[in-house]
Amino acid sequence: MNQSKMKAEFPNISKSLEMYNRAKKLMHPITQTLAKGPGQFTYGVSPIYVERGKGSKLWDVDGNEYLDYCMGIGPISLGYGYDKVDNAIKEQLEKGITFSLMHRLELEVAEKLHEIIPNAESIRITKQGADACSAAVRIARAFTKRDKVAVCGYHGWHDWYIGTTSRDAGIPQAIKDLTVMIQYNNIESVKAVMTPDLACLILEPIIFEEPKDNFLHEVQALCQANGTLLIFDEMWTGFRLALGGAQQFFGIKPDLAVYSKACANGMPIAFLTGRDDVMSLFESDVFYFTTFGGEALSLAATLATLEEMKEKNVPQYLAAQGQKIKDGFNALSEKYGMKDYISIGGYPCRSIVNFSEKAGDALVLKTYLQQEMIKRGILWSSFHNMCFSHSDADVQFTLDAYDDIFPAFKQLIDSNTVTSALKGQVVEAVFRKVKY
Repeated sequence: MNQSKMKAEFPNISKSLEMYNRAKKLMHPITQTLAKGPGQFTYGVSPIYVERGKGSKLWDVDGNEYLDYCMGIGPISLGYGYDKVDNAIKEQLEKGITFSLMHRLELEVAEKLHEIIPNAESIRITKQGADACSAAVRIARAFTKRDKVAVCGYHGWHDWYIGTTSRDAGIPQAIKDLTVMIQYNNIESVKAVMTPDLACLILEPIIFEEPKDNFLHEVQALCQANGTLLIFDEMWTGFRLALGGAQQFFGIKPDLAVYSKACANGMPIAFLTGRDDVMSLFESDVFYFTTFGGEALSLAATLATLEEMKEKNVPQYLAAQGQKIKDGFNALSEKYGMKDYISIGGYPCRSIVNFSEKAGDALVLKTYLQQEMIKRGILWSSFHNMCFSHSDADVQFTLDAYDDIFPAFKQLIDSNTVTSALKGQVVEAVFRKVKY
């Protein structure tokens, strides 16, 4: 390990804290995305506001540099300030952003998605992942003439989903009653919701846990037998797990699928793809339109990103770099006798560090590891969201940081004194699901 690379002091975040105090007077909460907010990064140690990014790095408003493994909470798939994408945006900016007629890029992007995604017989373009999910649910209800929805994973802020969580204020009970939850890899929980009034089942094909016992194919078979549409929420898996997403990776074609995050390297855009007979209801029966669906800068970014991903085989690169982190992490866990305390799960393109109950309070442990990674110049929130700009040197630097942290971490866990070593506030859980 190159000890000289390891930073000796926590970053000065005085400007971040000053801006945070200003924001609290005007914004409730101050963050537009929970996963980016102060509750997810230990207050008092972590940067709060960012200034710029390039490649795999970002710089906060105080000028501190970090190797980033959050990557915009998913959208940065190639890297910050990626030249091919940024140049496509600049070129389109010279021509215009939003127009009075449809732009040719709408068609060109749709053709590219049709080429890449197995189930993309038809494509709708929108701006947010949550909106694409809601459009999928609406058209599934219209096609099946049923009302109930089954969910598994995180699907955004709209009433039909968020009513299943503890942050359900403002949602009528009648809406909540139309949504049921299943448990991943529990096929019996799927069978239990297969009632005649179930319009669709929407699930993240993977989060971190791998499907067991042919789970995804079994779910599809149950849906088909029940006349229920299967929707894949591929916000995280799309273009990362494979170019065509989880449906390509696992060899399963859902009725509908939704995408966002990785496809435009940070620009806001989302897609709904699916069967032509279902999607054709958008022609006259189902209303889903948005002024900014044809916004050309994001479309130009999408086309450039997808072309680069295909040309450079980016999913393979993400898997290879992520596997190096997983293998190195496991080796260090073994070396320092941490296997009973800490583990790494998920697929290589997006892995997660988990803590066992034996080690103590998971949020306290996460806070300590986060503060120590930040001290060493790594922005970390338990995930390794890989991008194409994560180099071999970045991977080695990350493993060096774990190597540097683990000996003291183990001593703190063994002596049950992790809390006393915290320099900032304990991070928060985003929210919890409350019914299944």
